[in-house]
Amino acid sequence: MTDATTSTFGVRPYTGAQTPSSARAARRPAGRRFIGIILPIGLLIAWSLASWLAWVPAVFLPSPLATVEAFVAMVTRQSLHQDFLRSINIVSQAFVYGSIAAVVLGVAAGLSSNVERFFGPTFDSIRHIPGVAWLPLIVLWLGLGAPAQILVIGKSVFFPVFLNTLQGIRNVEKSHIELAKVLTLTRSQLIRRVVIPSAVPSIMVSLRYAAGVAWALVVTAEGLSGQEGLGYLIFRAQNLLMTDQLIVCMVIIGVVGFAIDRLMLLLQRFVLRWKQGFEG
Repeated sequence: MTDATTSTFGVRPYTGAQTPSSARAARRPAGRRFIGIILPIGLLIAWSLASWLAWVPAVFLPSPLATVEAFVAMVTRQSLHQDFLRSINIVSQAFVYGSIAAVVLGVAAGLSSNVERFFGPTFDSIRHIPGVAWLPLIVLWLGLGAPAQILVIGKSVFFPVFLNTLQGIRNVEKSHIELAKVLTLTRSQLIRRVVIPSAVPSIMVSLRYAAGVAWALVVTAEGLSGQEGLGYLIFRAQNLLMTDQLIVCMVIIGVVGFAIDRLMLLLQRFVLRWKQGFEG
């Protein structure tokens, strides 16, 4: 009976030296691994042609070379690294605070209908107010600076994680609950071995999504209520028509956002290494 229930309760079973997913990856043609770079290379070529043939004025679309030169200048003669680290710090704090609060309250609401009814109406009302609408009021309370930005971004992180955590717990298979009753598990054992492991996939997906949302919102938060950071640099470059610096900041945000998403995906696969699914 123990071996039959370990995978049901979220404990990773031994699958041998090679999992089916790794076997499929080994059989995958090498060309498919690089298919994702075709579109970026195509866009870079189109950008170069548009600049070289002067299809778009340079003030609106500088050449890739001019953009690289602007990047070097921002690194060597300005404080791009400080603005970058400042944005990373803001996003990290907002993501950690927002996700921890969301998981804790989501688990509590998922395990108790009374907790859900207590928080539900208030949370459902607040989550429909966009973070940008909260920003002016928060700035009045906390002033211009990191606390206001962390609060705005943390609010946007909180609700998707909270809702997915709540829904993940409520979507636990009924057969798993019935099996736990047959095995006479206590409530704490039921929560620890059945409910939480079943909700982890939903929680991990929401954390991955929330990390991307937090990084994207740093532009708005810093642009509207800050004097430093990548968001501030973007708004400043727009006002001064420094399109090359604007594109530099956009590329940095895109590359870092991609890296954050890949890191969250690796974390998701590590946490859910016991769970296998369709990979396409």
